[in-house]
Amino acid sequence: MTPGARLSAAMALLDAILAGEPSERALTRWARASRFAGSKDRAAVRDLVFDGLRRRRSLGWLGGAETGRAILTAHAALEGADLDALFTGEGFDPPPLTEAERAALARDPAGAPDPVRLDYPDFLDASLRASLGADFEPVLAAMHDRAPVDLRVNTLKTNLNAALVVLARDGVQAVPHPLVANALRVRDNPRLVSASRAYSQGMVELQDLSSQAVVAACAAAPGMTVLDYCAGGGGKTLALAAAMQGRGRLMAWDVNPRRMKDLPERARRAGAEVQLLANAERSALGPVCDLVLVDAPCSGTGAWRRKPEGKWRLTPQDLAEFAPLQDRILAQAARHVRPGGSLAYATCSLLADENEARAAAFAAAHPDWTPLGELRLGPLDGGDGFYLARFAAPKARGRAPAAPAQPRGAFRGS
Repeated sequence: MTPGARLSAAMALLDAILAGEPSERALTRWARASRFAGSKDRAAVRDLVFDGLRRRRSLGWLGGAETGRAILTAHAALEGADLDALFTGEGFDPPPLTEAERAALARDPAGAPDPVRLDYPDFLDASLRASLGADFEPVLAAMHDRAPVDLRVNTLKTNLNAALVVLARDGVQAVPHPLVANALRVRDNPRLVSASRAYSQGMVELQDLSSQAVVAACAAAPGMTVLDYCAGGGGKTLALAAAMQGRGRLMAWDVNPRRMKDLPERARRAGAEVQLLANAERSALGPVCDLVLVDAPCSGTGAWRRKPEGKWRLTPQDLAEFAPLQDRILAQAARHVRPGGSLAYATCSLLADENEARAAAFAAAHPDWTPLGELRLGPLDGGDGFYLARFAAPKARGRAPAAPAQPRGAFRGS
């Protein structure tokens, strides 16, 4: 595909996404219908679509409209492209620019209102300013860029130096990141990671730097009984398994079991032992865990670089529903912590109402629990926006309840 043809395809996809089609579904549909597009073409079109989504409002303002054409025209202009060479109208190239489009592109982007210039919904303005304080503009400006590709070295299978060597043999250049032990930042050829032997053999896992830091701060250790309460795809579950060095009891549960469908295969590749809990098994678990990690459903504002579509789908009603949901989940998860054990509450949100306010609400409702500290991370630290609060359960007199029998659905990696 020519650069102009790639641009035209991305414009059409953006229009479909702006009209309501999920981005991944739109990209899959296009790829299946465009057999002529090679892997580099598909990657280039995908990058254009997600760059456009990250900066939907600012690019739309500069391009004169929130359409696929206007957004990506402004993107090309800011990238310094030769617009007349791209917009020829020949073959699959976009039609030539109009005088109105050229006039819009001549405007100064600094003149746009903050929610437009920094690309966030108007209704989040006060919350973001209050939550981010002096970091408000730097954090939102950082959200304009693609997220880096981070890897977690799986210490159940290898060590950091060996992982670097195997990655390099497959063309992936990575360097250790100082924020977290065994974290790698990919410098070159990130798209080769999933095809590398280091990945297929379970030596590394794709995991955002901040997500790795959250798990590290939970202080899981060998011999513990640990529950990943909102496990989803299991990225944090596998990181917990590595921290436990394969010793102890690790369980995963999600209210929607389908979210965990890939976890058994991921655990086998990683050499991790995990027990998937059904709803009834989780309900009967009792207070037996040394550690319960709750990665709660949230607005996802901290992950806007990776999931930019989410910020335009979020509504005030959605946001209002998260806090009571988070409170309920946290209270439910606390029932599975043994006396003296710990509860960890995490979100990928930037908003204080989902973070510090929820930790304060839990502390007020559970005055006998001891706060163990908080962790706040964001793109200025190198990864996604994440929050973590930890609490210690009160120490009861007498013995803690005995653990129930092993639940069905357990599997072991090899």
